[in-house]
Amino acid sequence: MIFAAGLGTRLKPLTDHMPKALVEVAGKPLLQHQLEKLRSIGVKRVVINVHHFADMIEEWVREHPMGVEVLFSDEREALLETGGGIRKARPLLGEGRVLIHNCDILSNADLKSFYEKGEGAAATLLLSERKTSRYLLFDNEMNLQGWTNISTGEVKYVSHPDGICDFSQLRPLAFSGIHQIDSSAFPLMDEWPEKFPIIDFYLSLAGRMKVRGVVDNSLQLMDVGKQETLAEAESFLSALAARG
Repeated sequence: MIFAAGLGTRLKPLTDHMPKALVEVAGKPLLQHQLEKLRSIGVKRVVINVHHFADMIEEWVREHPMGVEVLFSDEREALLETGGGIRKARPLLGEGRVLIHNCDILSNADLKSFYEKGEGAAATLLLSERKTSRYLLFDNEMNLQGWTNISTGEVKYVSHPDGICDFSQLRPLAFSGIHQIDSSAFPLMDEWPEKFPIIDFYLSLAGRMKVRGVVDNSLQLMDVGKQETLAEAESFLSALAARG
């Protein structure tokens, strides 16, 4: 599933006239970069959620067949955030594990290897040790135990039925915007409101099911959801290609 419903406010004024997913980097829309990468690892079906300029995204997909089946999860009536977006798309996602990718993330991530590492977990998150203001917190076995915003000092911990966790020994890691969720976790979404962030859901889920982190020390990643990084994105892609 590709998250493409956002308003793209950080990319204004470009997104006053088009969806973020169709903003071009190196001559291709962000959506095309994601679809090509997914196709290259053997993905056959992709679900895209749409809201902002949804008609333009649907038209682009019709006019640019990418060799994968594309289904749309329609959020035209209301943006549902990342968690609500997944729940809305449930009828299209089928059974088993679903790879989730933000449309505005470019990286050298080995998505096939990452997907294979998700077996046996309710959710798996791709992580790195880059600097950011918000971190997910993991124990020594790479189970999710919390979240923190170091700018505000806010901390959220996973609530365990047995109450056992040494929160002083947790490892802070940066989330990549790439993750996977198993359909076994979907029923627990019914307890949530229509609109909710997926990280809050994962923090709740981790108290009942396994939510695992996978660290990629070679991960090179760029969030091109804002103007200052959009200008650097072409050079970023060229550097990735040069490294092979």
